[in-house]
Amino acid sequence: MAWTAASATELALAALVSYEVTTRILTSAISSRDDQMLGGMWSVVATLFVCRESYTQSVSAALSRAAATSVSFILCLGYLLAFPFSSWGMAIMIAIGTVILIVIGRPGDVMTAAITTAVVLVVAGISPAHAWTQPILRLVDTLIGIGVGVAAVWAAKKLHSQGTDSMEITKETLS
Repeated sequence: MAWTAASATELALAALVSYEVTTRILTSAISSRDDQMLGGMWSVVATLFVCRESYTQSVSAALSRAAATSVSFILCLGYLLAFPFSSWGMAIMIAIGTVILIVIGRPGDVMTAAITTAVVLVVAGISPAHAWTQPILRLVDTLIGIGVGVAAVWAAKKLHSQGTDSMEITKETLS
């Protein structure tokens, strides 16, 4: 039960830090309140995506998220620089991203890239005045979330190992 409470606390704190860093520190000077809140949510999603049981699994998830987001970023930015949002454009970008990821040997990243592409393009359609900024902002948010998530898992593992070491010392001392 203590492990469950610790894991829940670590995940919640990582989400909080990710949201606060994104909304209060890094984006307050460069985007609207709506973009800040969306960025905070996007950063939290990236943090939660990479928080796994082990540091190795977290790094692997971080690389996966970064690869998927990078493909989506390139496609969405290119598309939005040339065209306004449309459902057909979104579908075509999802198809192109799928083909790219399969060809480069990353089929496991297809769903993340497709979700990212859909969200970025629809949000750009909601706020068409500066639609081309959405891929850039969401890439930054994702990178912040990835960094916070990996750092949180690393810190949690360090704290858990220190706690385990001190319990072993206590057991040896008592024997």
